[in-house]
Amino acid sequence: MSDGGNRDILRAVYDALPSLVFVVDHDVTIHEYNAAAAALLGAQRTTILKRRAGEVLHCLHSTEVPEGCGRAPFCRTCIVRDSVTEASRGNRVVRRRTRLEIIRDGSKQEIYALVTASPFSFERRPLVLVVIEDISEIAELRRMIPICSICKKVRDDKKSWMRVEAYFKNHWDVDFSHGLCPDCYKIERAKLERDDITQQAAPAVHRRRRGKPVRS
Repeated sequence: MSDGGNRDILRAVYDALPSLVFVVDHDVTIHEYNAAAAALLGAQRTTILKRRAGEVLHCLHSTEVPEGCGRAPFCRTCIVRDSVTEASRGNRVVRRRTRLEIIRDGSKQEIYALVTASPFSFERRPLVLVVIEDISEIAELRRMIPICSICKKVRDDKKSWMRVEAYFKNHWDVDFSHGLCPDCYKIERAKLERDDITQQAAPAVHRRRRGKPVRS
């Protein structure tokens, strides 16, 4: 395959990835991005390339100071920037959890994500490949879910009550396997043992009652 063919297939693979992928430098300035990122950003390439990621993603904190992304007090704890810094030192960061606060359509939106940053070089220039996996749907499990204190059914968004297993199956396609924890195993075993003793004692009690004279 020719060099041009190799570039085409690499670009196709790059764009096929469902996660947001960026090529950035040590200051998180964007040099390239994939189709998933383009769909989220919804802007022309000329307004994205050579700009810092926080400004392009409309990070809530990128407008806190005139200098922009990476310069606000919050940026010192930014997981994306910290991961890029770590990768720029030659280390790989894998799936570090974070919460992105961005502005979309004039309102604040939170995106829970996993950030991976890998160092590489291209044409003798050190760069970092950043992958941002959106796990917002999974993170919704952290919300307060109404649950009945008696039967343990949970209430969904449609105000319907259902078993916990059905709720997770319907919302997350999660199947459960059932077993007993050690504490419940001890309780249930004790119940069975008590039932066995009761059943063994019942015939003897019945015989005694049959042989006992009836008082008038």
